[in-house]
Amino acid sequence: MSERRRIRVRLPALPPPSLRALRTPADPAFWRSPVRGARFTAVLGVILLVGLTLLSVTGLLSYAAYNPDLHPVNDKTPGKGRLGFYLFAWPTGPHWLYRLTQGLHVTVGIVLVPVLLAKLWSVVPRLFALPPARSAAHALERVSLLLLVGGALFTFLTGLLNIQLDYVFPGSFYALHFYGAWVFLAGFVAHVALKAPQAVRVLRRGIPRGEPDALAAPAPLPATLSRRGALAVVGAGSLLLLVTSAGRSFDGPLRRIALLTPRGGTDPGPGPNAFPVNKTAAAVRIGPADTGERWRLTVRGRAGEFRLSLAELLAMEQHSARLPIACVEGWSTSDQLWRGVRLADLAALAGHPDRPPGVLVESLQRSGSFRKAALRDNQVRDARSLLALEVNGAPLSLDHGCPARIIVPAAPGVLNTKWVETLTFGEP
Repeated sequence: MSERRRIRVRLPALPPPSLRALRTPADPAFWRSPVRGARFTAVLGVILLVGLTLLSVTGLLSYAAYNPDLHPVNDKTPGKGRLGFYLFAWPTGPHWLYRLTQGLHVTVGIVLVPVLLAKLWSVVPRLFALPPARSAAHALERVSLLLLVGGALFTFLTGLLNIQLDYVFPGSFYALHFYGAWVFLAGFVAHVALKAPQAVRVLRRGIPRGEPDALAAPAPLPATLSRRGALAVVGAGSLLLLVTSAGRSFDGPLRRIALLTPRGGTDPGPGPNAFPVNKTAAAVRIGPADTGERWRLTVRGRAGEFRLSLAELLAMEQHSARLPIACVEGWSTSDQLWRGVRLADLAALAGHPDRPPGVLVESLQRSGSFRKAALRDNQVRDARSLLALEVNGAPLSLDHGCPARIIVPAAPGVLNTKWVETLTFGEP
């Protein structure tokens, strides 16, 4: 009997039923990281508040720069309706304006990726919390969170793919990114209105004594990394992305290490035309025969239609302008010295001598987007707006738009049409 008694004593006791139950993500005890907490989330939230605000403003400015309300050929988001309420006539100065705004948009978007992922990780337990809505205010918070998370992930994903690749999403990047951004903005504004006061209070005063930290794990595992250490890891990730992406907006060594922004990285050989090009002649099926001696520029306007050869264009008064090229993917060139005929002078030849109107530009290219693009009258009137025939003292290379291309201050790269075939003044 004594032996049996000893055996019973040595048998391990079964855990209580509550611990034997299978935990699910809806159970707060499922999440055990000691890093999560209201202050950690609030710090990330403030960083995102500043960064996403800058990202949103520069994104809206980029859309306005395309002049989508000017002409259907510029509008890649038909049916936008009231979402285009803020559009305005894009200015031509300062000449580096689009280079700055779009460079910031792309660089800030890439740099914010680690912060966004860390913020989503810090609040992921709240996404599984039950019941889904405890009150009307709580339901509004959950809806805003759904719009914010879904919109942010979709917008970031489409933007990053456009930067990294020759866009692979089904459908138009412009439309998908545009509408996804508005969904994100709706969630962002609502979430900031609901959560910003709480985040500021936590950062200023911390968690009040006796009040539980709603984001902290109830039964955390032993810490292997402090919250400050976790923030340092996130910051280091953002710094690494900054170093490997921002260089596409600069010349020199920084451009060579911009591995995460490969678009605009092609330098077409040495010499005066040795600066980045995105859309090559081969990509749009243009060869030397298309731009040789038989090429003519067709100009239309109030005075009718006429055609000019390259020799006739070179015989006209030539003007120079130092302007960069900046593209939606975030890359840009430094100022290049362009030389050619002012668009305003061509407008005068077409019968608009006093106040040049806008112009519809058509390219020789046989494939790809923006084969046609429209420019506003203020862009045509600017003395720096040229039908460029040379760059840096040499004729344009085939990849840079030989024999003639548009160059306009502060305009997105795709509106600086290459391989120009036709100019129709007064069309927009």
